[in-house]
Amino acid sequence: MSQRAQPVLARQRASAPATADAGDRNFLFLQGLAGPFFEKLGAALAARGHGVHRVNFHGGDALFWRHPGAIAYRGRAADWPGFLSRLLAVRAITDIVLFGDCRPLHRVAIAIARERGVCVHVFEEGYLRPGWVTLEQGGVNGHSPLPRDPAWFLAEAARLPPVEERPVAVASFAERARINFRYSLAYLATAWAFPRYRTHRPWHPLHEYVGWTGRALGRAAAQARARAAARVIGALGAFFVLPLQLDSDSQVRQHSPFGGMAPAILRVVSSFARHAPRDTTLVVKEHPLDNGLTNWRRLVSETALQFGVADRVVYLEDGALQAVLNGASGMVTINSTSGTHALALSVPVITLGRAVYDLAGLTCQGGLEDFWRAPRPPDPELFAAFRKVLSHHSLLRGDFFTESGTALLVAGALGRIEAGRPLWSGQRAMAELMVSGAPPACRPAGDPARPRPPGTGRAAQPGMAGGLRAMTEAPACPAMP
Repeated sequence: MSQRAQPVLARQRASAPATADAGDRNFLFLQGLAGPFFEKLGAALAARGHGVHRVNFHGGDALFWRHPGAIAYRGRAADWPGFLSRLLAVRAITDIVLFGDCRPLHRVAIAIARERGVCVHVFEEGYLRPGWVTLEQGGVNGHSPLPRDPAWFLAEAARLPPVEERPVAVASFAERARINFRYSLAYLATAWAFPRYRTHRPWHPLHEYVGWTGRALGRAAAQARARAAARVIGALGAFFVLPLQLDSDSQVRQHSPFGGMAPAILRVVSSFARHAPRDTTLVVKEHPLDNGLTNWRRLVSETALQFGVADRVVYLEDGALQAVLNGASGMVTINSTSGTHALALSVPVITLGRAVYDLAGLTCQGGLEDFWRAPRPPDPELFAAFRKVLSHHSLLRGDFFTESGTALLVAGALGRIEAGRPLWSGQRAMAELMVSGAPPACRPAGDPARPRPPGTGRAAQPGMAGGLRAMTEAPACPAMP
């Protein structure tokens, strides 16, 4: 153990509350989204008597975690598996909480948790939006433990109560941008303290901000082009929509055969040129959160020109996707959550990657070449059942950023996490679970408690040291008994 860690751990042990009346589970928080949600969820779990622990990987993580005793991991990526294994044993960790299951550090953590029988609670942006957040055990998206059998969704929905619809305050783009700017600034300002950390994103934050600056400066011109494109679309007959996803999205990089958006664009445009009826048009919609580092408009135009369909491909830089979908003949997507918006409008959808909604009866199961000529709309009864099951089992009402949305999300997450059991145990074959990479069933509530090691009591309440100060004082290795 490092010399720096020793006094912090001594203070932590000395101030740790008695654990006789505490909960029997120890939660380890890894990386979350920028913002206070994980900190608030940790405080709520601690208030219910559970042990709460945290690993920070850079200053941005520390900024939004004010509980003392967090561990600053400054080691190499190659040393992370051994470090985490020791930490899980020393702290008697029963549960891991993280956002996104495809970050390299999280993929390692999930694999180790699977070996140890530690339950992993994975948060992600909502399968349905806005006002929903995804929370599943073991994995999300292509790693979701949801069954792939349409009959199961129909049967499960029949026994569930109606979905309670309630308004949720959702953060604006500007609000999210301010939070992310603070997160990135803390990450950059403390990079000296975490010299070995490498972001899971393909670009350095400064590089991304250059792209965002360019987008802001060119926004007026982009909106003018979008208005002109919208007029063209309004006069079209039959047309298909391709919504671009973020090039950095793990959905594209991990759950599709493409590894990026450029190969996907090539695949769709070339197929459209060869197989779509000549009186149809392809509308390519830019992602509203694209960072501007790649000129997708130029790439799409050059690809369309290459395959001789420049007059049949329209690029839309701005505007609401739903307005375009209202008249669409179909949507081609890798696995974007916008696919659920199309399904809700009875627009035919085909996916080119793995998606939770890619079910027979919802999406077209044939090849892309056939889809252009004979797109089939989704079964409305099956989509209603699918949405109902998601709402009860995989989603929570709330928002990661607004105060009221976060409070709603914390309240819902507590019940889901403390249940500690898979909601569809036995419904999916073990072979499929192993392929998906999901860990084994979480320990059911009521199972014999694991012993809590000395000095790892409930997390202190907020109001102690600030995030950045906590980062500089955090122990660089787990406490050893």
